[in-house]
Amino acid sequence: MTVLVIDQGTTSTRAMLFGADVSPIATVQQEFPQLYPVPGWVEHDPEALWETTLSTARGVLHQAGLAAGDIAAIGITNQRETTLIWDRATGRAIHNAIVWQDRRTAAACGALAASETLIAARTGLRLDPYFSATKIAWLLDHVPDARARAEAGELAFGTVDTFLLWRLTGGAVHATDATNASRTMLYDIDSGAWDDELLDLFHVPRALLPEVRDCAGLFGTTAPEMFGAPIAIRGIAGDQQAALIGQGCFRPGMVKATYGTGCFALLNTGDVAARSSNALLTTVAYQFKGRRSYALEGSIFVAGAAVQWLRDGLGIIDTAAEAGVLAVASDPAQPVYLVPAFTGLGAPHWDSAARGLVTGITRGTTHRELARAALESVAYQTRDLLDAMLLDVPPASGMVLRVDGGMAASDWTMQFLADMLNLEVDRPVCLETTSMGAAYLAGYDAGVYPAPEVFAEGWRAERRFTPAMSEEERAAKYKGWRDAVGQTRYRPG
Repeated sequence: MTVLVIDQGTTSTRAMLFGADVSPIATVQQEFPQLYPVPGWVEHDPEALWETTLSTARGVLHQAGLAAGDIAAIGITNQRETTLIWDRATGRAIHNAIVWQDRRTAAACGALAASETLIAARTGLRLDPYFSATKIAWLLDHVPDARARAEAGELAFGTVDTFLLWRLTGGAVHATDATNASRTMLYDIDSGAWDDELLDLFHVPRALLPEVRDCAGLFGTTAPEMFGAPIAIRGIAGDQQAALIGQGCFRPGMVKATYGTGCFALLNTGDVAARSSNALLTTVAYQFKGRRSYALEGSIFVAGAAVQWLRDGLGIIDTAAEAGVLAVASDPAQPVYLVPAFTGLGAPHWDSAARGLVTGITRGTTHRELARAALESVAYQTRDLLDAMLLDVPPASGMVLRVDGGMAASDWTMQFLADMLNLEVDRPVCLETTSMGAAYLAGYDAGVYPAPEVFAEGWRAERRFTPAMSEEERAAKYKGWRDAVGQTRYRPG
């Protein structure tokens, strides 16, 4: 039997089919517009999310010549924290989705600074516009009649997984999984429940909230008109947790980094919800049969998006792959740094007011050095994360970083990453580990795939990148990066 995965990301929606050995069979992908109504604001059209979901799912079935009856289950993975509120009667959103990158609620977070300790203790998160809670409050306070309608039970909130589940089931199911719930800043990750004190703090009516379930389980079935016959939806996880699962990181101490629009590093801490002393997040890694496993997470807001900026903003490359070619041809004697704080700095800095800069430019600087700086910024930011992680949780013997996502395909970038981290970096045979993780969840619940430990044994590396840079050069380059980051945080006056 085959598993269908809906992978709804920040810039595109992808549908993939996976076979009995959890290997990809077919893929259909569609991009959708990014909306920037005000500097610092990022939105998506909810109908674009839905239309690309339905179109790619139908398209991949057509491409493979399969019908609904050939599909054992559907798995969903999604951009996390992105917030939608919709009318329960019509299924129509009351406003565009507010994307995880959006910073409009920075002032609201500042006003709640006295509650930061409470928030961290209950949710494992930092008080930041990144998460869903202040986004929900903004929608309720800025859309006419929204708060009254929410309190009357007429509206529903969800992250993208919940919105798609609602639409796919014809409005029959309002639910999410524990990984997505843990990113809302409203969920107690120790008790596994929505927290009344946090709901009061953020002025979020309980009537808005979905039911929280395991990552693997029957969430419902698609309405017959979606694919010609019902298909069971049996797995949901936020994209970064899905990638952790797809990388087979089920043992405490295992760590992965996903390089997409942003970069997200997760370190499995098992059944211990380890709190960070170094500005990292504690999050639910996955939940099976009511039992939660946890991870420490570092979130970088801009990774692949820096390359997109070179292409779409500056117009100095035509395709993302060109960045690596230019980096190889760049002048290594020019220490140019790009700090891509386009929407502030994420972990471990958490500075929503920081803005990006390029430093080290000379008359000889060209598009080649800018491309190299964009790729190097990913490795520097990853080192910021891992240095903080390993202060919280001592490294396991023989620790290796498993990587995935679009940027992981670049040999140049991955070698520089290994050099900057002074750590071996493993790239898997299948880079689509986010979709693979969602496929595994759905297929596991459907009885198609084996237990987690057996699935993990099948993980294979396509290539291992080994550090080759001298410690002197590594230290000098990283010092230049730290100096550049400091400049982004400078406030004149």
